[in-house]
Amino acid sequence: MLSVKLKTLLAVVEQRNFTKAAEQLSLTQPAVSHHISQLEEEFGVTLFLRGKGGLRLTEEGEIVAQYARRMAALYNRLQQDLASTEKRITKLRIGITHTAESNLTAEVLAKYSGQNTGFSITILTDTINNLYAMLENYEIDLAIVEGATNSHALRSLVLDTDFLVCVVSPDNPLSRRAMITLDEIRRERLILRLPSSATRILFESTLRSRNDSLDNYNVAIEVDNIATIKDLVRKNLGVSVLPKSACIKELRRHQLAALPIENLSMVRETRIVYGHDFAHQEVLQTITELYRETVNNYR
Repeated sequence: MLSVKLKTLLAVVEQRNFTKAAEQLSLTQPAVSHHISQLEEEFGVTLFLRGKGGLRLTEEGEIVAQYARRMAALYNRLQQDLASTEKRITKLRIGITHTAESNLTAEVLAKYSGQNTGFSITILTDTINNLYAMLENYEIDLAIVEGATNSHALRSLVLDTDFLVCVVSPDNPLSRRAMITLDEIRRERLILRLPSSATRILFESTLRSRNDSLDNYNVAIEVDNIATIKDLVRKNLGVSVLPKSACIKELRRHQLAALPIENLSMVRETRIVYGHDFAHQEVLQTITELYRETVNNYR
């Protein structure tokens, strides 16, 4: 069980205020201050600094808070696993990026759960960096992301190899072309992912390798949600650069057209990322096979 002092620490981190943390925990404010002082004395560090926006963690405080989150997650997982064993159910928490959410990943996971009695899957959507942190803190079992991880604490295997394409509406005259040039893209209204997304980062880095920049393009709208981007493109309100796998259903239904970009190679991998101690290795193989089977069914 997580100690009351560490529970207090996490509440203060969340609220950035001793009084609000005390209200959340149904404690007095002096009790919260005393718990934090005890932790600082125990570890020999200062945990918080006061700023204009409230309390903020010191570098040492960040380390203590990270381990406290990990310990809380492990304890919750212990309780869940014991309850699941009693019910003979295996629960998997799988994190996916927004791009993975828009391709066939969620469908594949639903199929896997339906085909395997006793498996329950919870899907969480977040950014790559947050998913990596959740994996290392044992808050999720697997993550399905674009690209490889540099973390030595995690392992990965390739789920799919994909590439970025220019996506246009069937009503756009460009849709009848076999490919599109960068000059033609410059004349279009671009609807792109946010700068922090893996898709956007890959596109921009590829442009830089050609001594080009997005400053030379008409970026009309930036959207975090891929479904929204596809809907806007389908209505011919602009064009986008997206992973082909994220548009596979719309391409089959002729709701969108995907054009390779002349002289640009933007290949990327979708990977399943997991910890060294992940206990269900057979799940990885089955999900990979089911994913490839589902992709083939859409072709």
